[in-house]
Amino acid sequence: MTHLAWIVCWTSAILLVHVFVGYPLWVWLLSRLRPLPVAKRGILPTVSIVVAVHDGAGFIRAKLASLQQLDYPAELIDIVIACDGCHDATVLLARRSTDPRLTVLEFPNRRGKAACLNDAVGLTRGEVLLFTDVRQKLSPVALKELVANLADPTVGAVGGELHMENVRTGFAQGVDFYWRYEKGIRHAEALSGSTVGVSGALYAMRRHLFRPLPAGTVLDDVLVPMRVAAQGKRVVFEPRAMAWDQPSQGTEDEKRRKIRTLAGNFQLIQLAPWLLLPWANPLWFRFVSHKVLRLLAPWLLVALTCSTGLLVTRHPMYAVAFGGLVVCAAMVALAKFRPPLGRWFPLRIALAFFYLNLFAAQALVAFARNRRLHLW
Repeated sequence: MTHLAWIVCWTSAILLVHVFVGYPLWVWLLSRLRPLPVAKRGILPTVSIVVAVHDGAGFIRAKLASLQQLDYPAELIDIVIACDGCHDATVLLARRSTDPRLTVLEFPNRRGKAACLNDAVGLTRGEVLLFTDVRQKLSPVALKELVANLADPTVGAVGGELHMENVRTGFAQGVDFYWRYEKGIRHAEALSGSTVGVSGALYAMRRHLFRPLPAGTVLDDVLVPMRVAAQGKRVVFEPRAMAWDQPSQGTEDEKRRKIRTLAGNFQLIQLAPWLLLPWANPLWFRFVSHKVLRLLAPWLLVALTCSTGLLVTRHPMYAVAFGGLVVCAAMVALAKFRPPLGRWFPLRIALAFFYLNLFAAQALVAFARNRRLHLW
């Protein structure tokens, strides 16, 4: 039993350190020691903007206004809004637009984002596809900055940077910290080759690289760039192309969104098992380190806690490790049950870390139940 506990302890510890420290540090060092700069250049290809929306009446007018304010020749843009089973005024408001570039697709029965994107792309004519969600406003230069990366023939897709605004609560600040941490990893991945995902709020790609998405796909913003990389092109990150969104201020607001996204990673492996094959996926190491092992993190934390607890009398090192885990649990409890203390930086980070891993564990259950994730 002691030997098994030792194996579990060290395996869990090594994998956790790799996921949260080792891999980010490795990719950061690689981006500094062997950078692969993008040959950006001002180009003006035709662009098709695609927005899939479900019940977005509260956002659609602001979104269309944001698209109209893009600093890009209007005659080179066409816009397709795909309304997925909307029961509010989204379709009516979209059709009130006088923008001649706009096409509104109405699907009376909800089918999911992937099906809408497939149909919308089928109507486009641009050399470049720009995907964006309805909630976020875009910086006027976003499109030009994204497209400039596609002047480099090695680049097939490019993601923009999503910023959070109105970060008010301690929980939201903790989530915002982890989002900045995530963006730092993506930036380093792009500088050293390719990133394994983009933000669905804003990304562009060469139209000829797009392949229809499998029905029910949740994470188009991971599957699309991974397919681009599989076709031999880079997927990069452009921090000057910005979108702004509102963060979840509390755990319940974040729970639904995060569980759906994390369950989408399990679904992704089911839909595209080639992602786990190193000879088929050119970004295999990055994908496993950045995506797959994060899904295992909550279970690795449980395994580490149990194994160090069993070994606590064997060596002071295990006692220190177990004590550290207990201290972290106490920090989470303080942040959760004493909200004023939750604004202290270490506590809000501990609380956000706890919930993000809790949601990852719940995502496995949600995926196993297979409750039509794409329609959440």
